Amino acid sequence: MKRILHIVPAPFRSDGVVGGAERYAMELARNMADAAPTRLLTFGQRDSMEKIGNLEMRVVGSPHYVRGQRGNPFSAAILSEVLAADVVHCHQQHIVASSVSAALARATGRKVFVSDLGGGGWDISGYVSTDRWYHGHLHISEYSRKYFGHSSSPQAHVILGGVDVERFSPAPASQRTKDVLFVGRLLPHKGVNYLIDGLPNDMKLNIAGRPYHEEYFKYLCSRADGKQVQFHHNWDDDLLIEAYRTSLAIVLPSVFMDVYGNKSGVPELLGQTLLEGMACGIPAICANVASMPEIVIDGVTGFIVPPNDPAAIHSKLSWLRDHPEDARRMGQAARERVLKVFTWPAVVKRCLEAYALPKA
Repeated sequence: MKRILHIVPAPFRSDGVVGGAERYAMELARNMADAAPTRLLTFGQRDSMEKIGNLEMRVVGSPHYVRGQRGNPFSAAILSEVLAADVVHCHQQHIVASSVSAALARATGRKVFVSDLGGGGWDISGYVSTDRWYHGHLHISEYSRKYFGHSSSPQAHVILGGVDVERFSPAPASQRTKDVLFVGRLLPHKGVNYLIDGLPNDMKLNIAGRPYHEEYFKYLCSRADGKQVQFHHNWDDDLLIEAYRTSLAIVLPSVFMDVYGNKSGVPELLGQTLLEGMACGIPAICANVASMPEIVIDGVTGFIVPPNDPAAIHSKLSWLRDHPEDARRMGQAARERVLKVFTWPAVVKRCLEAYALPKA
């Protein structure tokens, strides 16, 4: 059976990065290990070799960070790991580790694929296109495929994303509150300020995520003054799942243009926290931005609102509060959509099918 190697810049854990990209790579590799021999190579503070279910995870400690960029680690250990694999799947295209892995895999007859999860750093791909170095681009949304210019490429496939539907599962409806939930890194493009401004006065907002932008976090605190807003910087999965299960809705208000006037073409390549909330049986509210409308069906599994629009968020939250039975039905439909489309075994199947295609 083919030996599969996943490579991601940082592990998903407290001494790595607690972010959507890192969780995505970890969960995909962990679930793939149930179907084929799979290894995950990542980089951190200390060398370690770990077993997570059937997955082997190697952490290379103290790598060289290209130009000091923490998301752009490199180590010679990459070479032996690639040579021990039959298929290499890189997570993040525009970093040195991925370009070196792709070149080595190509030169030695191995298949190599890449999923761009929205990060990057200094790399040769900033000067010449490395698109054709990979046998396939495995996108996590249709928006990603379009944004990166691969809509017409036969080597580009959409594998979507998944949720652990056993862990992220509903609680009895009687446990639901009127609380609103946001989960994610506290960065300007996440648009959390618009959610705070749109929060109805009689509702509580739990914001779960670490601040990565000091000025923006201070701004959020000022917008939250006098409102029922609580910040939670260190929730583990157990606390997070409990919050999903008992909340009225999960809201992801990410924007193309943030409060400082900065633009981002890729504020959300997937919207993992929407999937997690939906898997727990609650409606999702998202902005009409990037990939998120591919996840939420407006009026069925939640609502899609205009970006940068607190009034629209206020209106939909108020409606869910005032229509509990409709909100319950939306939550059921959300869970059913996740089970139908967004499970990890389904993502693994799409990847394995792409790996098996003839080399281009």
